Amino acid sequence: MRRLALATALVAGLVPVVHAVEGMWQPAQLPKIAAALRQHGLKLDPATLTDLTAYPMGAIVSLGGCTASFVSPDGLVVTNHHCGYGALQYNSTKEKNLIEQGFLAKTPAEELPGSPDMRVFVTEEIRDVTGEVTAKVTPTMTGKQRFDAIDRAEKELVKGCETDGYRCDVYVFHGGYSYQLIKQLEIKDVRLVYAPPESIGKFGGDIDNWMWPRHTGDFSYLRAYVSKDGKSATYSKDNVPYHPRHVIKLNPQGVNEGDYVMVVGYPGRTNRYRLAQEVQAAIDWTYPTQIGLYKEQLAIIDENGKANPDVTVKYANLVAGLNNYLKNFGGQLEGLRRADAVAVKRKQEADLDAWLRKQGGADNQALAKDIAELKAKLSAYQSTRARDAYLALVARTQLFSTGVRLARLAHERTKPDMERDAGYQQRDEVRIEGALKQMDRRYDARTDQALLSSALVHYVSLPQAQRLPALDAWLAGAADPSAISAKVAALYKGSHLGESERRLKWFKADDKAIAASDDSMLKLATAVLPDLKKIEDEGDARDGELARLRPRYMQAIIAWKESQGLPVYPDANSSLRVTFGNVQGVAPRDGVSYAPFTTVRGIVEKNTGEEPFNAPKAEIDAIKAKAFDGYASDKLGTLPVDFLADLDITGGNSGSPSLDAEGRLVGLAFDGNWESVSGDWLFNPQLNRSIQVDVRYMLWVMHHLDHADNLLKEMGVPAK
Repeated sequence: MRRLALATALVAGLVPVVHAVEGMWQPAQLPKIAAALRQHGLKLDPATLTDLTAYPMGAIVSLGGCTASFVSPDGLVVTNHHCGYGALQYNSTKEKNLIEQGFLAKTPAEELPGSPDMRVFVTEEIRDVTGEVTAKVTPTMTGKQRFDAIDRAEKELVKGCETDGYRCDVYVFHGGYSYQLIKQLEIKDVRLVYAPPESIGKFGGDIDNWMWPRHTGDFSYLRAYVSKDGKSATYSKDNVPYHPRHVIKLNPQGVNEGDYVMVVGYPGRTNRYRLAQEVQAAIDWTYPTQIGLYKEQLAIIDENGKANPDVTVKYANLVAGLNNYLKNFGGQLEGLRRADAVAVKRKQEADLDAWLRKQGGADNQALAKDIAELKAKLSAYQSTRARDAYLALVARTQLFSTGVRLARLAHERTKPDMERDAGYQQRDEVRIEGALKQMDRRYDARTDQALLSSALVHYVSLPQAQRLPALDAWLAGAADPSAISAKVAALYKGSHLGESERRLKWFKADDKAIAASDDSMLKLATAVLPDLKKIEDEGDARDGELARLRPRYMQAIIAWKESQGLPVYPDANSSLRVTFGNVQGVAPRDGVSYAPFTTVRGIVEKNTGEEPFNAPKAEIDAIKAKAFDGYASDKLGTLPVDFLADLDITGGNSGSPSLDAEGRLVGLAFDGNWESVSGDWLFNPQLNRSIQVDVRYMLWVMHHLDHADNLLKEMGVPAK
């Protein structure tokens, strides 16, 4: 009962008043921190932010990895340039590279379809279902039994929630301490409307990524479409713009230093409540290993891109993502070491243990025992981390993953829908089909072949007991790079899954047809599927064990933090959150202090004419002429580009609207400073800063450089 009571209290927002800007708060929690919100400058009634169908929350949407917001009654959506990057890449060729050139549709007829997997999700309801999920589990269940019971409960909740055009999912909070059912309108027809050229939208490139001062115009526009009857539908020329209930208002005057600002969005993942040993593993193994693997992948793509310019275009989105992770992981390592994060976590755990012992009683003794068991389980799980990393590398190659997905889908279709594995139910088939359709725009056989060969070289280094019998049988003793490359070359030569028509044919095939196929990749996929399923079942059993133990740890953490009057908020999990603070600079090191705004003067100073510091000549000329068209800041005396705020954000917040005290858009969150990278594990209010592109720079680029006045008019921005 204590567990459920605490979970209910958490959902209802019964938490102490927050003492710092730390926290990615659920909307339902905001009234309980109203005093802090007002203290920082919020003028809206905090209670209005709990209504997901009211302003401004009803205008904030997810792109499934990024955040965006409606800015016109005709479904116009603003987000980051790097969030629209996939749509640019999907519509680019080596002859017409929209990534480099930028794109503007002057009329709806000129708008370009996004990739088939692009989505806009409009959250309409969040409901606590903790009791309905936990009622399905018992203390005596094995890990796999617990996983299956939770999985079944979630599927039943989703089935009862989903209606035509809506997608529902059960989100897990605090490792299983709380479960919430989230209902979203799923818009499947998303089109590219406008993006500035890469020399603005990605000015500074990977060199400036995670850095301040920053001078990047990281913004773009999409549009959501639905069928004529207003229902969600896949792309059709007959679809019409979606009409949202609410549209974010713009504040063309922007903000000044010290002003209140908040970000509403869908942050992806944080690790604030992880144990010291998990931090240590990330420092010692996870991040260094991933850095090495990503560098290998990037080198392979780069080598193939030099030989074939098509590769550079097709893999641009993947390369951007890998480079982002690569720099992020380096920042995580530096930040965690600088903060002595392992020692900090160990002290927290020692203090928690001492508090539990001081509280006394059988319940607290049981909590301490379960926490000790959690630590032991986590240590044991590390034995297969190399296997899991290398198999994931194999699975990420496109032809192999396509074969496995097709074989798995055909097999799952033999079961009743509720018994299918997650990701392969009827509700998931449109996404699978979309991924198969878009593959042509993001696949090169030679490159994919090289990536698979590289992954298999790592795989054969695993202990024999951790390898897949079927994959080993196919390799037939091939162990050195040249022998593996020869096997992979023959594999690709015997497969037609690189052809869209063939892929879609097999998408419709049944289990028997897949099993009888003579396609070499489908034959390999069919053979390895049982081995992969066995590993997946082992992982499910682990997740089931953690679903019992992590909530116990969080029960102790929450009670302990409440006793200290400290904030209690869930780790990020891609659900809707609010973070708040003020526009302010940062002093990251002794003798170093950064102002909260960058201006266009910095673009001129950084400009070299060479990528990634190759600002358009028209922009440099306009800056030198001070042709700011009324968008300049009176206080700064020039045009701002980006600004800092002490907001608590992470990946997934990209594209989130930065709102002022009255809920008006003053910028878009797109990054954090170098010192904030390790904030996924430990938040430091003195050092963590979010980076936003300033609305004044956005509007100026649109008006003066790209002449997107049709969009400014649509958004109701006064003419200049």
